[in-house]
Amino acid sequence: MVEHTVSLPPSVTVADGSGGLPCVRVATPLCTGEVYLLGATVTQWAPAGADPVLFLSQRSRFEAGVPIRGGAPLCAPWFGAGRSKDKTPAHGYFRTSPWTLTSAADDGGTVTLTFTLGPGAAPDGEDGSVSATYVVTMGSELDLALTVRAGSADLDMEEAIHTYFRVSDISQVKLDGLDGSRYVDKAPGGRAVNAQSGQVALMRETDRVYAHEGTTTILDPGAGRTITVTKEGSASTVVWNPWESKAAGIADLGDGEWREMVCVETANALRSAVVVPAGQSHLMRQHVTVAPA
Repeated sequence: MVEHTVSLPPSVTVADGSGGLPCVRVATPLCTGEVYLLGATVTQWAPAGADPVLFLSQRSRFEAGVPIRGGAPLCAPWFGAGRSKDKTPAHGYFRTSPWTLTSAADDGGTVTLTFTLGPGAAPDGEDGSVSATYVVTMGSELDLALTVRAGSADLDMEEAIHTYFRVSDISQVKLDGLDGSRYVDKAPGGRAVNAQSGQVALMRETDRVYAHEGTTTILDPGAGRTITVTKEGSASTVVWNPWESKAAGIADLGDGEWREMVCVETANALRSAVVVPAGQSHLMRQHVTVAPA
């Protein structure tokens, strides 16, 4: 069993999860949930009486230094290979670094967990003085708040809460709230600049970075529910699904699992990258609610 020094309420336990990796589990009258210390990755959350809201691949590799396929990985302090196109690891080191649980509290069935990533986590060649705090609040709603603090120099940063939402059938899902937003289409055959018209319907590989600060709603008639994502400190919304052809080449994604997920990511990416002055911090938050359709 993994050791810890944080005082835990009865609703919170720290355990060895898949692959022997340490994780934090939550069980209250309002919800169940799980967060791995690897990347501070939220892998499960379900309000009481509801189906799981987050998608987690059955083939996800639970190995130190390897990102978890599903849940809500943290991408930072760059997105993809970065705007310079030469950054490694892909999507930054936040999602592959071990985080520390520094506090846990239960307020009437709503649990707040605080995780920290101290200076020194960055790979060679990157600013090792950058640090971060991630506050995960689980109850009947889910709130994820990432604060990144620049170190001794200004931090030119991209970031995303790369949330995988579980859906019944991607071909039946629609997204509301993005109408009129301009976006970069990074999928094969996509154009550099587009404007969304009406609801988003996913009919092929989709990899879009929207210039968007508002709310996005996932309409899932097959599951009989809507998932609403509100945010702050974020000027981008990323929508992603690999579709059949690309999914076949993703080793940690099971056969047909691409049909059961859509990523709606709270982000600051591409032209929405932020500069955090030395010694200052930046907060980005995502709030998720679920309601019957």
